[in-house]
Amino acid sequence: MLFLIIVFALIGLAAGGPVGLLVGGGLGWWLSTRISRRLGLARTRIQEGFLESIFKVMGCLCQADGKVTDGELGVAEKLFDEMHLQGEHRAKARAAFERGRADDFDLNAELASVNHLTRHQPVMRQVFLQVQLSAIAADGVLHPAEHEMILRVARGVGCSEAEVQQIEAMLHGAAANSQGASEEALKDAYRVLGVSEDASDAEIKKAYRRLMSQNHPDKLAGKGLPESMREVAQARTSEISNAYERIQKARE
Repeated sequence: MLFLIIVFALIGLAAGGPVGLLVGGGLGWWLSTRISRRLGLARTRIQEGFLESIFKVMGCLCQADGKVTDGELGVAEKLFDEMHLQGEHRAKARAAFERGRADDFDLNAELASVNHLTRHQPVMRQVFLQVQLSAIAADGVLHPAEHEMILRVARGVGCSEAEVQQIEAMLHGAAANSQGASEEALKDAYRVLGVSEDASDAEIKKAYRRLMSQNHPDKLAGKGLPESMREVAQARTSEISNAYERIQKARE
């Protein structure tokens, strides 16, 4: 925005001398302020829409097997806590969750909205999908109807099945951290980084660095991820780091 002030100030200087410099600089400041305000309002609308869609789709998914378990409800409440949602914001999140459970909820329309909000931002879509997967896997069982639904959600927001597998591997990795290393945990680690088991050390390091850069919480915040979801983003980078470390140890 400083660029606009300088440009208008120089135009004013060329057109009206010192007085024009002041007038042009003032006009540039006014214009940049209005643009910043509009961008801020647009970002807020995107963040609010993203959050609302998360909880609507979560409610719909948790209903996929015919019932919403206490574990799934607990995941929703835990997510509210992690995002520090209180008062009106928490009430809106609960209302969105219940809206997603309604018989007349239009899942396809909601997914199209998410796809529009996250266009050209694949990591944002992956964060969205990760939250959904963690919710329906809360009871420890991924029912066929739930798996089919999560694939439908993935396709609806523009994610591939490979991305679903990567996110599933992240969730498995989180559980493996408390249960020790295993052959399956190592396979999941490769899936998290999106590389084959015969990839070179250099290829693995390159994949790790790329994912860490793409998933950095500050970078995601700049793309529209709500500040309240910073802990979700941090959990992603943590699992990426854990996967890289697990592969390194296995290769020593």
